[in-house]
Amino acid sequence: MLAEERREALLRILERRGSIKVKEVAEEIGVSAVTVRQDVRDLAGRGLVVRVHGGAMSLTAAQAADSAGPATPGPAMRRGDAFGLIVPPGNYYYPEIIRGVQDAARTHGVRIVLAVSGETLTDNREQVRRLVAAGVDGLLLMPRAGLEPAGTEQWLAGLDIPVVLVDRRAGAQAGRLEQVASDHAHGAGLAVRHLAGLGHERIALVARAESPNTPLIREGYAAACQALGLTQGPEYRIDPTGGSASTEWFEELVRAVEAGDVRAALVHNDLDAVTLVGLLQARDLRVPEDLAIVTYDDEVAELSDVPLTAVAPPKRAVGAWAVDLMRRRIADPAAPLVELLLRPELRVRDSSGAFPAQGEAP
Repeated sequence: MLAEERREALLRILERRGSIKVKEVAEEIGVSAVTVRQDVRDLAGRGLVVRVHGGAMSLTAAQAADSAGPATPGPAMRRGDAFGLIVPPGNYYYPEIIRGVQDAARTHGVRIVLAVSGETLTDNREQVRRLVAAGVDGLLLMPRAGLEPAGTEQWLAGLDIPVVLVDRRAGAQAGRLEQVASDHAHGAGLAVRHLAGLGHERIALVARAESPNTPLIREGYAAACQALGLTQGPEYRIDPTGGSASTEWFEELVRAVEAGDVRAALVHNDLDAVTLVGLLQARDLRVPEDLAIVTYDDEVAELSDVPLTAVAPPKRAVGAWAVDLMRRRIADPAAPLVELLLRPELRVRDSSGAFPAQGEAP
């Protein structure tokens, strides 16, 4: 059917039944749920139907439901779109992104339905199935790290609903989805260039094994070292699953600082950098005199005993852009797909040595 023929068919179905569910009608007439949602939006925009959560009502049915009052069972009326948001379990990095989503959703009258990413791909499939069954118009996905990449991309490619990946990157096999993320490689490069500009020629990297951002930080770190002609310093790997070995990097790095082998480091993340400052001070080592530090995240960097120079990803802006991309996609399903990278900024404080010590003339 042509679009107008399909919409006329939807109107006839609504005249007979009074209300429809998008998913059920899509299966019935042999088109995608995305197509039916767009048809419903078009008809509602012309004042021919009333959008409700997960579907639509005819004008007559909507007026009858409104006259009957709140005691009458039926689908709840809604004022705007509903987006499903899947986020990783507790992590201090993600609340700022979620706040960005919330702020943008309030501004535009969008309802957010939240779910926490499961441990397996099967868990995530089920969460998405429930969100779609609940009638969300699109999905903002921030799946937890560690899901099998090939299987995840195949699953994403098969979703019949608009998808925006939030602070995640997927390859070409992931299908017609959009992406918005911080450019973590660029952020790592900012840190390396800052330390190199202060005279450091060998910069260590401390990185968390479980973070989905670590490969990008490592990539940016290596590229900046190569571009500046620096020898890559030692990398200290933080693996929280490694038992006692997960804290050995602290001692290794402190010994290297004592020996004068390491004088500068990029540390991912803030909490590890704050812990490192305390350990150095306990050994009568000074920051930044004995070790210049730039941390990555800037969640609690300023609260360190020595305020930490930090790379700050634009987390709240990532969340806001995710909502905006989804709104644009729903308004114009045929528009070109967008992959958006937002650049972090460097916030310079005392730990890198860019400022004179307190009481010392610049």
